[in-house]
Amino acid sequence: MAKKHYHINPVTLAMEQVETSFKDIIRRITWPMLFGVLLGIGLFILFVIFFPSPREKQIQQKYDALKAQNNLLTSQVERIQEVVTDLQQRDDNLYRALLQAEPIPISARLGSTQPLSYYDSIARMTDSELAADLARKIDLLENEVYSQMKSYDELVEYARNQEIRLDNLPAIQPVLNNDLTRFASGYGWRIDPVYHTRRFHAGIDFAAPTGTDVYATGNAKVIFCGWRQGYGNCIELSHGYDYVTLYAHLHKILVRQGQQVKRGDVIALVGSTGKSTGPHLHYEVHHKGQAVDPRNFYFLDLNPEEYDRMVQLLSNAGNMLD
Repeated sequence: MAKKHYHINPVTLAMEQVETSFKDIIRRITWPMLFGVLLGIGLFILFVIFFPSPREKQIQQKYDALKAQNNLLTSQVERIQEVVTDLQQRDDNLYRALLQAEPIPISARLGSTQPLSYYDSIARMTDSELAADLARKIDLLENEVYSQMKSYDELVEYARNQEIRLDNLPAIQPVLNNDLTRFASGYGWRIDPVYHTRRFHAGIDFAAPTGTDVYATGNAKVIFCGWRQGYGNCIELSHGYDYVTLYAHLHKILVRQGQQVKRGDVIALVGSTGKSTGPHLHYEVHHKGQAVDPRNFYFLDLNPEEYDRMVQLLSNAGNMLD
């Protein structure tokens, strides 16, 4: 039998039986159960926070190891980046400056990176943020290193072209004139020997006996050989790099049009053809279609003292022979 409960009625002061409803029963059961559940959840959370499971410990250790490895790789990448930056600066400010080459644009150095979808796929992997960040840095570094390697290849090719350029430039006197006593007239304004008027002399006259050898002053291609009004028998050589030399008043031409010649090859003999008052070689140097002073192109066969003497002689030489 269920136990009965009584209480004293405060009005009648009589003992009355307490009637227990179903709602009262539910209330009495619910509150203790709710308290117990909340207490259990709280204890579980505290346990999880302060006492990780073996699996969680293993994951944390793996994460710490990956993080340490990432920090090490990131440090290495940053050191390599410093080296690459130094190489780039020396490339632009030293090597390319010495060779007079244009610097490489920043966009060309950085190159193209992977599409965003590539990095998104990395981000969805384990330890996504660390892996994606490191992948971006490595990609960028690889592009910069590749660009720097291409730059050095370009500089090597440029240096090779510079060597060819030096071989082609007119750089010696067109006749043997070691004693520097046979200059008749230099570059500049002079008195015409026929018309006795002031005229600009676009080259240098080398007084020499008829039949004296005339030399190519640099590697070149013969682009003209024959008679030209005023110049008589003459030769034009194209040296490339916008340089052309002209040899006039020749007694005899020893090359043909289209022929390749090298510096020091005998291409003609001194004469007095055309508008000339005596045997000599009229020699001109043109750059980009404009006549320039030939005395600036004797750097391979004159020392500083000889060059200074030549400048003085040409400055005083006012008697043109053509």
